[in-house]
Amino acid sequence: MKTVGGLLLAAGRSSRMPEGCHKLLAEFDRIPLVRKSAETMLRSDLGSVVVVTGHRWSEVGMALHGLPLFTTYNPNFLQGMGTSLAWGFRHEFLADFGGILVMLADMPKITTAHINKLLAAFQSSQDVIVRGSDGKTPGHPVIVPSALFSHVRKLDGDHGAKEMLQQQKASVRMIDLGNAALKDVDTVEDLISAGGRLCDYGSDPPQ
Repeated sequence: MKTVGGLLLAAGRSSRMPEGCHKLLAEFDRIPLVRKSAETMLRSDLGSVVVVTGHRWSEVGMALHGLPLFTTYNPNFLQGMGTSLAWGFRHEFLADFGGILVMLADMPKITTAHINKLLAAFQSSQDVIVRGSDGKTPGHPVIVPSALFSHVRKLDGDHGAKEMLQQQKASVRMIDLGNAALKDVDTVEDLISAGGRLCDYGSDPPQ
């Protein structure tokens, strides 16, 4: 059986939120979003879970306190998501898995059932990328097979893995998770409509 580790990306600057507010610390049912995302992963059939932090790393780390996972600070997070992917894929506790599921920490609609659906698809596939989608529209999370780990570890800048995967001509199997696969929360309006509460603004976005 191919075991899969989990990588939660939680290093971004939350640049489209009001000054002083961080979307990953926004609360859903009184739980910070980054903790909600981590708990979703931990309840699944994933092996070790590693969280890459960056922006406001100390507060993000406090929000994750007590959870059975590993956190690692990416000192290059300001250079873009590619650096956080590479940093996470280099983590020693993810090195020996058959695949790594990459999840963005700002996707509150992703459930444990969604993750397990992707894991089941990966188990029945032959070293292909398994990607959550909404119908035919690609989304997240994404499971990367071990054959591609060395390429992800070389990523840099803000390009993510898309260009690298195209260069490697990697096969991708899309798994329909519905609209949850596309629902991140980049703005206050996104967060409020998803049921979150940002800073001290309560249920209303700032004017």
